Order: sequence, then structure tokens, then C-alpha cells
Amino acid sequence: MSIPRPRKIVLLVALVATLVLLCCGGSVTALLVGGLTDEGSDKLTASGGCGKAGPIDPDTKLPRIRPYGAEQIRNAAVIINVGADLKMPPRAWVIAVATAMQESRLNNLGNLGARNDHDSLGLFQQRPSSGWGTPQQVQDPVYSSTKFYKKLKTIPGWEKMPLTRAAQRVQISAYPDAYAKHEPIATQIVNTLADGAANAVGSSVAMVCASAGQIAASGWTLPTGAVVGSGFRTASRPNHQGVDLIAGKQTPIMAAASGIVSMVKCDEDRRGRRTCNVDGYPGKGGCGWMVEIQHAGNVMTRYCHMVTRPFVREGQEVAAGELIGRVGSSGNSSGPHLHFEVHLNNDRSSAGAIDPVQFMREQGSPLGGPG
Repeated sequence: MSIPRPRKIVLLVALVATLVLLCCGGSVTALLVGGLTDEGSDKLTASGGCGKAGPIDPDTKLPRIRPYGAEQIRNAAVIINVGADLKMPPRAWVIAVATAMQESRLNNLGNLGARNDHDSLGLFQQRPSSGWGTPQQVQDPVYSSTKFYKKLKTIPGWEKMPLTRAAQRVQISAYPDAYAKHEPIATQIVNTLADGAANAVGSSVAMVCASAGQIAASGWTLPTGAVVGSGFRTASRPNHQGVDLIAGKQTPIMAAASGIVSMVKCDEDRRGRRTCNVDGYPGKGGCGWMVEIQHAGNVMTRYCHMVTRPFVREGQEVAAGELIGRVGSSGNSSGPHLHFEVHLNNDRSSAGAIDPVQFMREQGSPLGGPG
């Protein structure tokens, strides 16, 4: 089978135990990305660019990315190559890989008899009876990937949609919310195979690293453009479960990724009061006006100290970059800033909190350097 070979993707083959990167502030930070194996032994790798180099060669020995095997990763490489050849931006590659993960676990499925969903076949479980092509065609990974991208391209505004909604508009699945859980690993696959392409601006074919106000192909963006003041669990503040992004009052706060708003409230202070419409002070306690959003992969983000009641409501679906509130100084605060937290496993307690600086760097949307 002939494999398309785009000009702007590179296979990342260097697996290393640690990778040190110079962040924007000039400090050296160890960046560790799990999930890769080489003949079953754990390795660590990281992408060093934004998809700026040459082609993936699916016929070489590709890195393993748990829980997928060599043939599955080869199929992911074909999906990415086809997207690049069709001049689809890297956000489309993430969507396509995640969709194939849900539909076939990146296996090119043939006729499985009663185990097939009707006459669904191939990487994307496309149905010949629904006009996707002949059985032979939809079992060709290049053909099926091409059909997926061409249908995606016809959907107005797909670039800004949550991944699960864009995928559903193409697939018309009986399980429309099933695609979201694959977004984090799909992002890792694209970054690993395509030299950090998920760090690039998601809607552009230029392969330029995403910056403030831009949404990366990973689906993440900065909650606000600001430098980092107080960091995560520092020696002076070991119980600080997030980072403080220093910005003036009324600075817009954006959803860092698409998701569902799980909490909107005026947080109580240490005296049990809900007094969020006034500036707080150190020692007052509480987050002031706050929002929590649940994202794909059981990730939760928290936004504190807003100046007024947030602009969103519980249960609302928000897109990456959508305005959710404005910077203020309510609650336990010494001045205007956004307190931003990232939690894993949808665990809103301190046990679920991780360093937002490292997490956002890995999503291609690095927070500002130390203030």
C-alpha cells in the first residue's frame, strides 16, 4: 500500500529517560511524558517542536504508546499522514486519531460477522450501506482516513468544537460522548509521531506553536495571558494547590479547554461568610467567586478570585477559549489575580491537584514565566 508522505511531520524516535527544556523564563525544567514503551520496557519521551519537520515513515520501527501495539501505531501514522497531505490542520489529526481509537482501537477491522455493528468496517467503522464506499475501500486506511477528513471539513466551525462533538458530526454514533475520553492519548500520539504537532495552533497548517489567545491542536489554551506569581506547593506555601496568574482587574478569564461546568459558587471564607462582591484580603479564606470545569480524560480545572459572579452556569458546555469570567481579588487574596488549578481523576481535593505549569506546557499552552 502506498503511504502518503507529507512534508511537515517528523517521526520522533529518540526515547530518553529525561528531557530538559528551557522554558520561556530561562529556567531548566525536566519534562517527563509517560506511556511509551520499547519492547515492553518503560521509556520517557517528549516532543521538541510544533510539527515543523519531515514525514512519518510508517514502515520503520515506531515507538509504542500504551496500550497500543505496533500495527495500531502504524495506523495512527497513516491517519496523520493523510491529514497532512489533505492540508488539514493538526487539530483534525487529533480528532481523527481519537475517533479511530473509539471506533476500532486503531485496528483496521474486517468482517467480524455478528461482532460488527451492521456492516461497519475499517479504522473508522464506516458502513458501505451508508455510502462511505465499498467494503474493500473502507478497509483501506488511506481511503477511510481521507473520507473522514473530507466529511469533517464540511462541518462549519469544527475547529472550535469540543472533540467529541466534531467526531460525532462525522460518525453519527449511537454513543456521541464516547470520543472525549480518548483525547489525551490521541494528543500524545500526535505529539510523539509528529514532532509536537499537537502543540501547534490547532486551526492552522503553518505548524506554528500556539501562544496566548490561541488554541493548540491538543484543545487547550491559556486561561489568561499573565505571568506566574506564586507557584504550586512552594516552600513558602506548601498547601498552595495551584498557581497565581498575575493580571489586572477585569482581565478576561477563558476556559482552558472544552468541557462541562461542574461548579459555580461564591466560596465561603473562614468565618462561613459568602462575601465575594468585595475585595478580599490575605487570611480571609476561600476562593471567592469560582468556577470548576470537567474536561476530557477526567481532568478538572479550577478558577478562583473572580471580580463578579461568573458568566457561566453549572451543567453548561463550554468551548476552549470561551469567556467564563473576569479577574478580581475576591476571597483569600492580596491583589487581583487568577488562581488556577488542575486536578486529575476529577478529584477536586488536594490529592488530585498537579502542577499547572508542567501540565499546560505538555498541552502546548505554557503558562507565563515566574513573576
